[in-house]
Amino acid sequence: MLNYYICKIMGLIRILIIAICILYVIKALAKILMPFLFKKVASKMQNNMDAQNQAKHKPEGTISVDYIPPNAKKQPKVKDNNDFIAYEEVK
Repeated sequence: MLNYYICKIMGLIRILIIAICILYVIKALAKILMPFLFKKVASKMQNNMDAQNQAKHKPEGTISVDYIPPNAKKQPKVKDNNDFIAYEEVK
């Protein structure tokens, strides 16, 4: 019976050691790869900002209209026959 519990504890210790090793490897890879990823993202953001600034750069004195409202629709003409329908309240 005691041997059974020792085997369970050894299995648990083995799982913990494997998990710690995996986390250590992930941490080491993150230290190596993260600077490259951050540089790539930063340069991509810089390129996007440069493209936006060049697109917005206009010569002095030019005017551009970004929004043109739709034409106001004419409201339908209502015949004024003074036709009134009285509705009764239903209880």
